[in-house]
Amino acid sequence: MDVRSRMRPAADAAARIVLEIPQDRLSDPTPCPGWDVRAMVNHLILWNARGETAARKEPTTGPGEDHDFTAEPGWAERFEEQARRTADAWSDPAAWEGNTSLTGNKEGMPAAFIAGIVFGECVVHGWDLAAATGRDPAFPPEVVEAAWEQLVPTAEMSREYGAFGPEIPVPEDAPLLDRLLGLAGRDPHWKP
Repeated sequence: MDVRSRMRPAADAAARIVLEIPQDRLSDPTPCPGWDVRAMVNHLILWNARGETAARKEPTTGPGEDHDFTAEPGWAERFEEQARRTADAWSDPAAWEGNTSLTGNKEGMPAAFIAGIVFGECVVHGWDLAAATGRDPAFPPEVVEAAWEQLVPTAEMSREYGAFGPEIPVPEDAPLLDRLLGLAGRDPHWKP
């Protein structure tokens, strides 16, 4: 599976999930201990926007991790627009060349690795938000397949950097999304 061709469907799925979040659910817990829906939405909005600047190899700008995007009117619709811009930025073959950064680090990392992070955030955090608000994430099968292929070789590194918790054992015959979630340290049967 080619992550490049799956960026837009993943972004669209994440945007749909964010658009469906009721305002009165922002304080609800998520599958990530210590993160409520508001914190997860703010994380997704921030890093998705930085994903666009990384694709364009531009310096990071805008608010930091302490900013509450959900306090602004139209935050969900703005995320939908941002997610599309980010996916479109990664559709440029030049975005995948060389190194880039989500944080402004001058050395950066391989652009394909950064693209995988942006893509994975849409899928994993999209699921986190769907699970937290009692929704079906309804990811297209090709998005889940691409996320699996992207996640398998990077899961241990993500764990080392604290992005994922310990792997949750999931049966080998479980649906691919469940296995992906277990690999990312999520319990696919988590309920609020």
